[in-house]
Amino acid sequence: MDAAEVNTRASRATRAKGMTVQTLDDRGLPAGYPFNPDWEITPREFVRRRDAGEIIVLLDCRTASERDLASIDGATHVPMHELSARLEGLRSHEATPVVVHCHHGARSLQVTAALRQAGFDDVRSMAGGIHLWSLDIDPSVAVY
Repeated sequence: MDAAEVNTRASRATRAKGMTVQTLDDRGLPAGYPFNPDWEITPREFVRRRDAGEIIVLLDCRTASERDLASIDGATHVPMHELSARLEGLRSHEATPVVVHCHHGARSLQVTAALRQAGFDDVRSMAGGIHLWSLDIDPSVAVY
């Protein structure tokens, strides 16, 4: 996926903001969500894999103020604007699956592309971001 395609997908993910629990399909995605399994993972699939004992690094690329509003337990916070400065510190996770999340999935797609370009092999964006996580996985996580 080139930069233009990442930006197009990020734009589509942002437009999916209006999702509600009633409109989720059997994968836990809103109707019409442009899901790409090569680049994304659903929150349900992430939970299934994590609960099966798979080690997966969950990376939160939102700002600190967003993280203060809502967070997923166990996520490592590396704001998107700090990624290049903190990349070397993430190198220990190059061989581990990484799932990146943001608010709705737009920034996390961009961070996914940047990490892949930097040599990380198994990186995916969490489809729908923490918003979908809140709606489908953990309603105690604030929706904002």
